[in-house]
Amino acid sequence: MTPITTNDALIAFCERLAKAPYITVDTEFMRETTYWPRLCLIQAAASPTDAAIIDPMAEGLDLEPFLDILRDESILKVFHAARQDVEIFNKLGAMPRPLFDTQVAAMAAGFGDQVSYEALVRQMLRQELDKGSRFTDWARRPLSDAQLTYALGDVTHLSALYPKLRDRLQKEGRLDWVMSEMGAVTDPALYDTSPENAWKRLKPKKFNAKYLAAFVAVAVWRERAAQERDQPRGRILKDEAIDEIAVQAPTDPDAFNRLRSAPKGFGGSRLGLELAAELKRVLADPEAHAPKLERPAHNQPAPPSVVELLKVLLKAKSDNAGVAAKLIATVSDLEKIALNDNADVEAMKGWRRQLFGEETRRLHRGLIAVVEIFGDQERVDLLVQANVDHQDEGAPGGVADQLRQVGMAQRKRAQG
Repeated sequence: MTPITTNDALIAFCERLAKAPYITVDTEFMRETTYWPRLCLIQAAASPTDAAIIDPMAEGLDLEPFLDILRDESILKVFHAARQDVEIFNKLGAMPRPLFDTQVAAMAAGFGDQVSYEALVRQMLRQELDKGSRFTDWARRPLSDAQLTYALGDVTHLSALYPKLRDRLQKEGRLDWVMSEMGAVTDPALYDTSPENAWKRLKPKKFNAKYLAAFVAVAVWRERAAQERDQPRGRILKDEAIDEIAVQAPTDPDAFNRLRSAPKGFGGSRLGLELAAELKRVLADPEAHAPKLERPAHNQPAPPSVVELLKVLLKAKSDNAGVAAKLIATVSDLEKIALNDNADVEAMKGWRRQLFGEETRRLHRGLIAVVEIFGDQERVDLLVQANVDHQDEGAPGGVADQLRQVGMAQRKRAQG
């Protein structure tokens, strides 16, 4: 088994890929000690019997013919757990659209939360994968036969798996659900690495100008330093250090050495000197450098008991529909729905609203009940219709009344 290392061989392979309605794609990369992922292999298949490994580390190899395939919107690109692969190709200027992620699809097809590739192949193709080469050094050359066999198997099995998964979703009327999720995976904003926006991925804990100016400055400086040195962010500064530095606002390099979260000796290092100078600059006029953020309103916290009831409802709807609960709603969604049954969250939009969101509104109004059945095996029987007209949460059949009934059942079970 020989990887593609020449331009002629790559062009010939890409000509075959261009004729396929869909291709399967995977990558092997290293990034444990770097900021930027180091692309070591690209695997692609036009069918289970027509696949190849491309060696992007081969001297003189031009990847453009393959990148053009990724840019071709007439060809569907199939990945499993696509995000890190897409990050790599996006940086190379080839966002793979349209895209199908079999991990997301499996969540909609009844395989649970974030099912592994091995488990999906085992369940759908009745084959076992040898993952012995998974954590090997993909940058070392030459690659062993075991490594190449493992790498190629990822796309040949995926090529056989995709049509089965697609047909299953189509039969269940869920293919459109999955395709609607793919836009988020190929949104360039998800892969934005501009240092100026680095602070937006973090959560500031204060909102005064001095803190925010320092917080943004440290986050931007860390991102730029990590990129320039090609080191992971955490090797420059941990996230918690950004908050502590913003609180203490040190402008003297020696002051870094008195901070709990700063690396030992940071104040005397070149990095410490750079950061101290940057902080001194922005803190000379914090109002000019602080972003304009509104302090979050101190909203009433979501009632824990209502959130728990919504979790029961979510589990029941998830189990009954065979869709992973994580794909339907997050805990944050449930907390917002507990306060407002028409909250502006993903769980109250599109197919999620049809499957789950509308039932949360009916639950709020006491039009349905969640009944827990306890026996040898604990389970949830959902949506026993309640013949009530009450809109009051505390009225018979309302949310609070349901919670009292569930609590009584739980106490009765505990008493034996």
